[in-house]
Amino acid sequence: MPELPEIETTRRGVAPHLEGKRIQTAVIRNGRLRWPVPRKLPQLLAGRRIERVQRRSKYLLLDCGGGWLIVHLGMSGSLRVVPASTPPGLHDHVDLVLENGSALRLRDPRRFGAVLWEPHDPNAHKLLRNLAPEPFDAAFTAELLYQRTRGRSASIKNVVMDSRIVCGVGNIYANESLFRAGIHPARTAARISRARYAVLVAEIRNTLQAAIDAGGSTLRDFVHADGSSGYFQQQYFVYGREGEACLRCGTKIRAIRIGQRSTFYCSRCQR
Repeated sequence: MPELPEIETTRRGVAPHLEGKRIQTAVIRNGRLRWPVPRKLPQLLAGRRIERVQRRSKYLLLDCGGGWLIVHLGMSGSLRVVPASTPPGLHDHVDLVLENGSALRLRDPRRFGAVLWEPHDPNAHKLLRNLAPEPFDAAFTAELLYQRTRGRSASIKNVVMDSRIVCGVGNIYANESLFRAGIHPARTAARISRARYAVLVAEIRNTLQAAIDAGGSTLRDFVHADGSSGYFQQQYFVYGREGEACLRCGTKIRAIRIGQRSTFYCSRCQR
């Protein structure tokens, strides 16, 4: 599933092509995504100007002046800016057609993505209103993690993937951040000190920023808005490297399941 760096990379890729542009219409070829695409979307969007493109967690938010388009890429979705006349592929389900002749095209083979309309504050939408602070927000601190984990039996990996505590840290970057912080992913969150949480907060930010700088990760069908792939996977310390030598100490990387998700770690570097 595309994670925060992939969504931020996509936002940066499409924003220059969208901001300030006027919408001609929307073309819905298959509205049966994770949630149905509003049938009246073409009428709702026609003539509106895209003021800005933002991101909240793993959602893209398009400010259309008096309303917001909420886009989620699901497990296999991607966005590209193409000439509106480009013939659609089998999985090209929705186009946002601009008056300048270009289109923002959603490709989603698995149809787990979403294109929704919010006429008011997007942060009040049911999908966004309970989201925790972003990893780069000042509100995300070691003290927050420390206080929110007292008395909890959950593993630290499950905690950093809990969008009610911090949003946008998915499986890949939880694995990588915990390695960088030297914390075993199965360690009980309540047993981690403030000092170690300070290191973890810093490494979550460092890991996500490194991925954004590298253009995100190539994960299944994720591609940038221009069709190129991200390359952060070449920098993985542990994710997907079971049986390979740790890049720091040479110990073989191990894999376990935590919260039904594949989890990778170094038994020597992470305690």
